[in-house]
Amino acid sequence: MAWIYLFIASFGEIFGVASINMYLKRNSWKWLLTVIVVFSLGFYFLALAMREIPLGTAYAIWTGLGATGAVIMGVVFFQEPMSRLRLVFLTFIICGAVGLKVVA
Repeated sequence: MAWIYLFIASFGEIFGVASINMYLKRNSWKWLLTVIVVFSLGFYFLALAMREIPLGTAYAIWTGLGATGAVIMGVVFFQEPMSRLRLVFLTFIICGAVGLKVVA
């Protein structure tokens, strides 16, 4: 169940970042409240996950999924550019979260 909580917490980070973007565009109290609620729920589920998953593992996966999801959300919904360099660094984030060893 802890892994499901961690997955849900990652969505909290993804939608929290998207809410920040909407708040910056609209500058309304509704979006500010959305930012607070979404991040609070994400942190709550992260705390639930960390009852069973070690801190280093939970944090790495949470930030990796959150960062990757936020980039994809930005490209798909907010028309942010996707360059090859951005794709390379996104791959580094995913490899770091998964724990892949890249040999040069």
